[in-house]
Amino acid sequence: MSTAFVNGITINYELEGEGPETVVLVNGLADDLATWEAQVPALLDAGLRVLRFDNRGIGASDKPAGPYTSRLLADDAKALVDHLGLTGIHLAGVSMGGMIAQEYALAYPDDLKSLTLACTYAAPGPFCSRMFALWADMAREMGVPTVMRDVGLWAFTVPFFEERPEEAAEFDTAMAEMTMTVEAYLSQLNVIQTHDTTERLAQLTAPTLVLAGEEDILIPVRLSRRLHEAVPGARWATVPGGHACLWETPEPFNTTLIDFVRAHSG
Repeated sequence: MSTAFVNGITINYELEGEGPETVVLVNGLADDLATWEAQVPALLDAGLRVLRFDNRGIGASDKPAGPYTSRLLADDAKALVDHLGLTGIHLAGVSMGGMIAQEYALAYPDDLKSLTLACTYAAPGPFCSRMFALWADMAREMGVPTVMRDVGLWAFTVPFFEERPEEAAEFDTAMAEMTMTVEAYLSQLNVIQTHDTTERLAQLTAPTLVLAGEEDILIPVRLSRRLHEAVPGARWATVPGGHACLWETPEPFNTTLIDFVRAHSG
């Protein structure tokens, strides 16, 4: 792990691989760079260089007072990319990371060779907004680990709990051990509550893949579909699993991402 002082904060990051093409991975709410542990080996085996990092508010990055926005976190990512001298990147974000990636692509289009938006939306709408308001109340009353245990029920599919009980138990244990403060959680939660690129998506110019887990009920697939329909020329793909498809079914997720990156390399 390494750190960089950029955009007024210290960001914890890891840059791996020697390939000519760089994939920048952006995490979701309350997730640190370990989010991508099921993806990094496949990306490296595909000959890609991989940058991942802790967003502000999580992991070993700074946790300044919030609230945060998707544009603020996009500016953090841009500052880190510039600090490392990276150009012509393939940007991929999941969930909140996909919202950050949208703002990055709108603000800094010349940086990108491709854009992958996984399990995400252009705006939360009334269903997700109600869910997130409940999470905020739960965090204040019961703490972040309890909220994240609830998130797990939305993130994985029924077969995951039926067929992989040991992994489900490991997830619960990891959530119970979370050290994220309520303040930091609410600062990041604001990102997904206030994000809205609906009226600007037509400005996107990077080749874009919108990817969804077939059974995603946390960010319903129909919201990802709306995002896809609003991005000019975007490709649509689904993979087995729910919101946490990058963990539950990493192989098809990885293959879909790698194939898209390769199609826009060089």
